[in-house]
Formats: sequence, C-alpha cells, structure tokens
Amino acid sequence: MKELSRSTKENGIRVLLILLFAFIALVALFPIISLIVASFSPSTDLMRFGLTPELFFSGFTVENFQSLFGGEAGAYWRWYGNSLLISAILIVLSLIFSSMVGYALAVYEFKGKRFIFILVLLILMIPFEILMLPLYTMMVNLRLVDSYFGVMLPLIVAPIAVFFFRQYCLGLPKELMESGRVDGCTEFGIFARIMAPLMLPSFAAMAILQGLSSWNNFLWPLIVLRSNDMFTLPVGLATLLTPYGNNYEVLFSGSVMAIIPIIVLFLFFQRFFIAGLTSGGVKG
Repeated sequence: MKELSRSTKENGIRVLLILLFAFIALVALFPIISLIVASFSPSTDLMRFGLTPELFFSGFTVENFQSLFGGEAGAYWRWYGNSLLISAILIVLSLIFSSMVGYALAVYEFKGKRFIFILVLLILMIPFEILMLPLYTMMVNLRLVDSYFGVMLPLIVAPIAVFFFRQYCLGLPKELMESGRVDGCTEFGIFARIMAPLMLPSFAAMAILQGLSSWNNFLWPLIVLRSNDMFTLPVGLATLLTPYGNNYEVLFSGSVMAIIPIIVLFLFFQRFFIAGLTSGGVKG
C-alpha cells in the first residue's frame, strides 16, 4: 500500500509539472500564436476589433498570403533575400574569425594577451548605441554606406562570441596540441583539424545566437542602408507603417514568413549541438 501511495503521489506530481510547463510554454508562444492568427485575419477587421478568437474562426482568410505571394509585395522578397544573404555570410565569418581570436586568447601565451582580453570585456560592456556614431563615421570614410559589407563589417568579430569561444577553449585538452606538433602539424592545422572538431558545440551555439542577432538586427542596418532595394527584412517591414498608409496584409503575413529561417536554423544546429556534447577529445 505504501509503494502504491508513493507511486500515485509521484504520478500526481509528474502530471502537475507537465501542466505547469505546458502553461509556461503556452505563455511563451502566445506572441507567435497571435501573429499567426493576425496573418490569417482581415486587416481591416483586425484594426477595428483587435485580436480576438472569434476573428480567427469567423474571419479566416488567406488573402494576406495571396498578396504576399501574388506579386504585390515584390520589395518584400528583395528584403528577405538581403537578410538571408547578410545573415548567412555574417554567421560564417563570425564563427571563423571569432573562434580564432578566442582560441588564441585561450591556448597561447604572448605579450599583451591580458590587455587584449580586457579590451574585449570593455567593448562587451559598452552599449552599441555609444559606438554607433564612430562606426558610422568609419563606414562613411570607407565608403561602405548603403552596402552589404557596411552592415556586416562591425559585427564580424563580436565581443560576446570572442568571450564565449575563449571560455570554451580553456577547457580543451592541451595534450592534443602537443601531439599535433610532434606529428609535424602547423599551428593552423592543429586548430583546423584537431581543435575545431572539439569546438563543435560552441560553433553550433554561436551560430544560433549570431544568426538570431543578425536576422533581427534593426538599428544598425537602419543607419547604414539608404536605398529601398538594400533594406533588410526588419527595416523593410518597418517602412510599411507610415503616416500616409499602412500595408498590414504584407506586414502580418511577412512577419510570419520571417520566423521560418530562425526555426530552421535552430532545428538544424540543435542536432549538431547535442551530438557534440556527447563527444570528447581525450578519454580516461
């Protein structure tokens, strides 16, 4: 009887925990659910009555997506492509250069190492709004205003990524570096062939974070970009709301489509992240 009572109590606690976490997940997903409901609702009714459950069941329509895919939103797909291109290039370059800097700060001893790391921490603590003016002045002098590279250049080596890779590389086995040197491998070969595979979990985590940051970046592209064809998706969607007219059909349906790359990025790198956690360079 005591074992049965304990089992019943444990099952009751498990059910309560499941309900609690389901409620928390529902609260966290509510903004996304609201956005999806709005994308399938007539924009005029949505502005008049707000977001209500009755609006979804009685006013369900796909006209918003028809407008998005029907050729009336040509600029939207241009913005979408710009964001995809910038985010993809920025993720690759950021992972390469930030991992190299973090790796060097972690495993090598050289003069000024501590000073460089302190500079990384100081830049990490400075709000980006303070750095915008000197960065913009730099882009003007380099003639990179209204260009893809002007958006990417200040973000390629992110302080948070350097700090993250440095902390991760501190736990890598140094014995593997000595083994590589004995076998005649160069320092770059040691990093690329031996250490980089061990850093797979950190690469996956930073790919998700950097991709999310680049895809949602609004302020810096707004400052650097000028022409409508060069806008990224957040900047382009913001231009749909003006005092002279609002294109809510494209705004709501386009915002739903903007979520897809982030979900795909997370699902893709999550598998590598979990697999990398189970691997190790040295056993015993």
